[in-house]
Amino acid sequence: MLRERVRKAITSQPQPVVTVLSSLLAVEDEMGYIPPEAVEEVAEHTQSTVNDVWAVASFYTNFRFTSPMERVVEVCWGPTCHLMGAQEVMRCAQELLGMQGEGDTSDGKVTLKYNTCLGACSQAPVVMADHKLVGRCTPERLAALLRAERTGYHAPGAHS
Repeated sequence: MLRERVRKAITSQPQPVVTVLSSLLAVEDEMGYIPPEAVEEVAEHTQSTVNDVWAVASFYTNFRFTSPMERVVEVCWGPTCHLMGAQEVMRCAQELLGMQGEGDTSDGKVTLKYNTCLGACSQAPVVMADHKLVGRCTPERLAALLRAERTGYHAPGAHS
């Protein structure tokens, strides 16, 4: 079943995926991470070796190799977001989630990721919460977002 899901992710893109990188991106978009079985399927699909696929996958720091938590919050730290206040948003996210950096919360509910670009520079600083873009994000907006019922997560330290 997992391999079928990976195959479908690779083969059902609007534009054909022909490279190792585009195949890995398709899998991660669909599944939220790159499971080991996906590496084998991508190798077969692109007529590459498993080692070649791992080389590409491990080169890019945004790829994840374990399943993300229930909720995923990504903070953009690209140049425009950085200049527009992403550092404060990051510090807020870390504080509210009780973390020192990116990763998974100790309660297993939220994955915090830093993203080099979320492609919405005109809305900087940008956060993506569960695949929904939040532009002009401030620490206060992020705190409200983490408290909101729609995220299903009440962060320790977040005030009601």
